[in-house]
Amino acid sequence: MRRVLILGGTAEARALAAELAGELAGGGTHVVSSLAGRVTNPRLPVGEVREGGFGGPDGLAAWLTAERIDAVVDATHPFAARMTASAAEASARTGVPLLILRRPGWRESPDDAWRRVASLEEAAARLADLPVERVFLTTGRRSLPVFTGLSGVWLLARSVDPPDAPVPANVQVLLDRGPYTVEGERSLILEHRLDVLVTKDSGGEMTVAKLVAARELGLPVIMVDRPPPPPGVRAVDSVAVAAAWAQG
Repeated sequence: MRRVLILGGTAEARALAAELAGELAGGGTHVVSSLAGRVTNPRLPVGEVREGGFGGPDGLAAWLTAERIDAVVDATHPFAARMTASAAEASARTGVPLLILRRPGWRESPDDAWRRVASLEEAAARLADLPVERVFLTTGRRSLPVFTGLSGVWLLARSVDPPDAPVPANVQVLLDRGPYTVEGERSLILEHRLDVLVTKDSGGEMTVAKLVAARELGLPVIMVDRPPPPPGVRAVDSVAVAAAWAQG
């Protein structure tokens, strides 16, 4: 029986698991979805689920061998660079084929005012150079320390789970989970008098409403570019293509 590991946690990973479960219900393939366990109460895919990390590339390579995995699809978040690097290294060590499934990034329109940067640190440096005081920060709870050293800047930091304590006095944490609406994002920006949005190029429809609202309100956006895939590893943006590949 063919055994496929999906490194998941995204809508694309859940869609892939569902498609494989539907197409392969007659047998011949066993699919395991792995979740890192970084989000409380994650949305679970259909089929077998494994929660928790592997212990880096060594642990993942050992697990692939012990579980006789035939193929791996890395459908983690576009910014899960460490997991993707571990998957690439484990694949190279074991010879288990690896495919990366990533949703397309967002595209800037002529009416947008984006400033693209390569890292969170560069985003924080850009904030220091802009005449802004109230920041809408949607780069994840683990990124908060990068931005809290800025003087004269107040942050509305939105995340699914609370950041580690202590939270600086100039930060208000908003716990929420998408999908979001343009009307809701517009109201949030106006209510808190926000004058810049800082976000990652995660792509997808669940959180794109903030970009539409920023465009309509004339807000500048600091957009952190996603890291490139490891060299030599194929990356696709279609669940159907990934499903066909996983079936061999």
